Amino acid sequence: MTIAAPPFTLGSATQKVRLAEDGWNSRDPEKVSLAYTPDSRWRNRSEFITGRAEIVAFLRRKWAKELDYRLIKELWAFTDSRIAVRYAYEWHDDSGNWFRSYGNENWEFDSAGLMQRRFACVNDLPIREANRKFHWALGRRPDDHAGLTEQGL
Repeated sequence: MTIAAPPFTLGSATQKVRLAEDGWNSRDPEKVSLAYTPDSRWRNRSEFITGRAEIVAFLRRKWAKELDYRLIKELWAFTDSRIAVRYAYEWHDDSGNWFRSYGNENWEFDSAGLMQRRFACVNDLPIREANRKFHWALGRRPDDHAGLTEQGL
């Protein structure tokens, strides 16, 4: 599969969002980091991250805390080299408390299609396990699983 690169179309931007979702659902920090430029800059909540090594360290910490992580991303808007997404993910902590985290991300890509800047805003909502909506085996979300809009999120 060819990696989507700027300038984006509706199809290539949608593909880029799904590839990002699939990567993060793999929970493989090294693999995920390869979608970013070696000097990529992030703001994630209150953390400022630069470069692949810091991305890997951040993702390791994240997925050590956010257990049974399942994510859905949805395209919000795009331009030639930028994509905005909204997303939600569900996870639990080591005490069994469940959360649904909601957020928005703004992405900027280089000419090869690697993300060079990522700005994320996230809010965590405690939920009961019975209120979970993301029910699939860990890993890639099945194609027939409802997205955010279809679930009213």
